[in-house]
Amino acid sequence: MDVRRRFQVTNFVLVAVAVTHALATWPLADTAALFLGGMVLAFVLEAVTIRLGFLEHAVEPQLAGVPVTIVLVWPAVVYVSYRLALLVVPGTVPAAALAALLATLGDVATDPRGVRDGLWRYPPARLSKPRFYGVPWWNFVGWLVIVFVTALFPELAGRVV
Repeated sequence: MDVRRRFQVTNFVLVAVAVTHALATWPLADTAALFLGGMVLAFVLEAVTIRLGFLEHAVEPQLAGVPVTIVLVWPAVVYVSYRLALLVVPGTVPAAALAALLATLGDVATDPRGVRDGLWRYPPARLSKPRFYGVPWWNFVGWLVIVFVTALFPELAGRVV
């Protein structure tokens, strides 16, 4: 199986497992807030990053340059990280912070491989230095912030509704 196909299959399996687990163990409103909100946030921020010329993807299919796989898997990664964090620390905010750290560490381990395998690339840019195995520093900062915010979506949605 080629690297792009393997990437898509493993990510779709993660999405299926995460969504199934969430639906079986969480209120529907919390599940919808995290997964739908996470997909919207992932799409918007990924599209902006691509539009600014900081990121290019080779994974298809794409919508506005953003791979559908990325949009679907983002909230699944947040969900798994958040649920693991809740096993270790009590409270929404501390768990969201730990989830951000866990997911970012996962990205530190996997994003350079995606660059190496040609799944995506970060074109040269002044803002994109320094890099860790081809991945710019701002990618990891973005993971910390965006995972933290996404993990808070169920709590925030509960206050609005």
